[in-house]
Amino acid sequence: MQNQVALKKDIKEKRELINMMMDRFLPRKDDYPKEIHKAMRYTLFAGGKRFRPYLTILCFHLFKKKLNDEVIKAASAIEFLHTYTLIHDDLPEIDNDDYRRGKKTCHVMFGSDIALLAGDALLIEAFNLVNNLETAADLKINMINEMAILCGERGLIAGQMMDIISEGQNVTKKTVEFIHINKTAKLLQLCTKYGAMLGDASEAEVKKMEDFGKKLGLAFQITDDILDIEGSEKSLGKTIGKDIEEKKVTYPSVYGLDKAKQLAEKNVKDALKILNSYGERSILLKELTLYLLSRKS
Repeated sequence: MQNQVALKKDIKEKRELINMMMDRFLPRKDDYPKEIHKAMRYTLFAGGKRFRPYLTILCFHLFKKKLNDEVIKAASAIEFLHTYTLIHDDLPEIDNDDYRRGKKTCHVMFGSDIALLAGDALLIEAFNLVNNLETAADLKINMINEMAILCGERGLIAGQMMDIISEGQNVTKKTVEFIHINKTAKLLQLCTKYGAMLGDASEAEVKKMEDFGKKLGLAFQITDDILDIEGSEKSLGKTIGKDIEEKKVTYPSVYGLDKAKQLAEKNVKDALKILNSYGERSILLKELTLYLLSRKS
């Protein structure tokens, strides 16, 4: 219980730092042309737990104690990237969702054309923010490269593509794993790797954090699949039952609900094992990992 209280307090503090950094970096909503900046900020500041940037910070703290602006910038860049994926996923041409984070989606408020551009702009600003890091040139280049690989057609886009073309199809377990690893886990892997890289971790430690991110990402997406069946719209802030309605490929649809829950638990246990060697430095990160199994949103 004590760790849970500490986690909630720390999340709140770090969320404020992330929000301030993003607000400071982006153009104001009334800057010309107004519509694009309003649309970008609308979804970005519509709420959200800031799970991914917070994960980046916790992984950094495995290797260094004192937080700095460069970590906050990198974490904010990941939130730009994440919000871009949400805006695009919600479009009528993809998942056609009307609500996100309890509010109307970007395309409902601004139109699909402006929402598409808002997502594009946030993607570009993610790279721009990493490029603005005051770090060694080789580290910055490696971070930009990691973002391009994990989030391009070899990562997030590949997963989203397979998610689209697999709708209504009988797919293999290998296919559902490919979709979940690429459309969700790889963004969490970027978080864990960024934290380690900015913490001056060794190559072996960075690889360990990448493996941790993969396990965490699979657990996160499987839990998401389960919440689409058992969750509530009020808690999730979005429409539930969409996966079944759209005949999406999910772990429950391929493995069944009970087996999906077991697989989520296994991935969490595997992720926790990776953290054992970090001792007290990993207390909050372990608590965050355990949270995935009990989360309602």
